[in-house]
Amino acid sequence: MRHFLQCAALVMLVFVAHTISAAPSDFGPGPVIKGFGQIADVPNAEPIPKDMVIKMAYDVREGGVDAEVNKTFNSTAGLINSLVDAGVGQERIKLALVIHGPAYRDILNDSAYGGQNPNVALVEQLLNNGVDIYFCGQAAVYRDVAPEDLIPGIKLSLSASAAHAVLQMQGYAVRPY
Repeated sequence: MRHFLQCAALVMLVFVAHTISAAPSDFGPGPVIKGFGQIADVPNAEPIPKDMVIKMAYDVREGGVDAEVNKTFNSTAGLINSLVDAGVGQERIKLALVIHGPAYRDILNDSAYGGQNPNVALVEQLLNNGVDIYFCGQAAVYRDVAPEDLIPGIKLSLSASAAHAVLQMQGYAVRPY
């Protein structure tokens, strides 16, 4: 009996691994955020309940690498694309990014960035699709970043911690990275 259960578990593991494995070629553009947040089809995924509003706040500290798109920004685009592709209306998607630490460079306009910021197009699409982006006011003061240095639409919060506290009180789940 023990051998049978081990074999059954192995067969199940192989089946699950086979059904959810994907190669980079399985990913493609999504329906909302153009050029970012590529998605793959996930057959047999549990459906999102029709009356549910997805509320998630991303903590964004990592980033600021020259000539690179912020990975968390791209993941946010991917979540929007995958949810809409799965039939979730955009009015049911409430996302926020809370920026602090080295990631502050990724929300600077080109002038403050010191050249072309590779994140501007993505940030603008996120903002235009209802994502709230908060920049830690403490980080802004520490790094001498003025409001006019930011991509238009970025909101200044008292601090990253304050922004997360408010968002959690409003029902947002925290997605740390």
